[in-house]
Amino acid sequence: MRGHSSKPPKGEAEKQLRRDAYEVLGVNRNSTDQEIKSAYRKLALKYHPDKNANDAKASDIFKEVTFSYNILSDPDKRRQYDAAGFEAVESESQDLELDLSSLGTVNTVFAAIFSKLGVPIKTTVSATVLEEALNGVVTIRELTLGQSLCRKVEKQCAHFYSVTITETEAQAGFVCRVNCSDKSKFKLLYFDQEDNGGLSLALQEDSSKTGKFTSAGMYFLGFPVYRMDPAHNSVAAVKDPDAAFFKKLDGFQPCEINELKAGTHYFAVYGDNFFKSVSYTIEVLSAAPFPEEKESLRSVEGQILSKRVELSKFETEYREVLSQFTEMTNRYAQEMQAIDELLKQRNEIHACYTIAPQIKRSSSSRSKNKASFKESEDGLLARDKKQSKDRSKKKRWYNLHLKVDKRKPCGMD
Repeated sequence: MRGHSSKPPKGEAEKQLRRDAYEVLGVNRNSTDQEIKSAYRKLALKYHPDKNANDAKASDIFKEVTFSYNILSDPDKRRQYDAAGFEAVESESQDLELDLSSLGTVNTVFAAIFSKLGVPIKTTVSATVLEEALNGVVTIRELTLGQSLCRKVEKQCAHFYSVTITETEAQAGFVCRVNCSDKSKFKLLYFDQEDNGGLSLALQEDSSKTGKFTSAGMYFLGFPVYRMDPAHNSVAAVKDPDAAFFKKLDGFQPCEINELKAGTHYFAVYGDNFFKSVSYTIEVLSAAPFPEEKESLRSVEGQILSKRVELSKFETEYREVLSQFTEMTNRYAQEMQAIDELLKQRNEIHACYTIAPQIKRSSSSRSKNKASFKESEDGLLARDKKQSKDRSKKKRWYNLHLKVDKRKPCGMD
């Protein structure tokens, strides 16, 4: 007799074969967010499908690297994974970053449609752009502090810039900002220079809508500065409308780099639209002329962090009260229905106290009476119409038909 096979299902087998997320990225459990991000970008560039066409093994490694990074790059998912492994994050949606340059026209159209409908779609910098930067074959334009420049970059392409700052300027702080008046999507990138002269991506800031513009900025002010990730917990917010409020500040995360040293630094503006180019304005500024703004930013971001802690406590209180309110409203509806039913029964009982015969009219008799009433009404209308027509035919006293002899003039015999 053949025994039952103990071979696990395909999905279960894949789970058992999964490597540790830290092992996949080649980092340890105490690695910083910046170290994890740098490791991911190097591996993603190495195994990207654009560079490894028809290589199934490289494709699988790329997926594994992306899956691991999606866990470790999110503070909540990383905490859950550290506590209970993959099972803790299995139910969470894994957001994938799309390289639009590698998508076909049809897929790009679908991605653009979903984006217009409000579905958050994360995009990544083209592998071609990152490879060219790493190989040092990109054109770099020099900017000076206090300079503003307007240009247009094509979709999935990048303009590179270099800025040189002194020790004094580095201590005062440095700001790089990009604005776009037509609300296009773009990325502001910061690169580290490798020993071979190439550039590796170290920091990325996606544009966000601020009024009539889209903008992105990097602030190196010598103290922890935070950035807002609008796509953070966006899926959870769709499932639970209240989460859109309580999770709003969860995307408020510290930037990996807070200050720059004296020397030359490299930035880029990457066109992140689906189809069209991006017209933008880039400016690089010293923070020295803005001492009040610097302190105000530090104060406001401190208040935002405090508010995030308060929101977490308030959410617990709110959901408890909401649960009680829902329970009370349900009971209110039930009590109202019960009271109405009892009053109805009471009225029926009152109606039973009578010796008069109850007249019950069947629905058929009511329909016959209604039909006969309608027929009589139609007959009266027809009779009135006929009488009105007959009256119009009768002669009136002023409708005299006079015969006049046209041969004789009037007034003559």
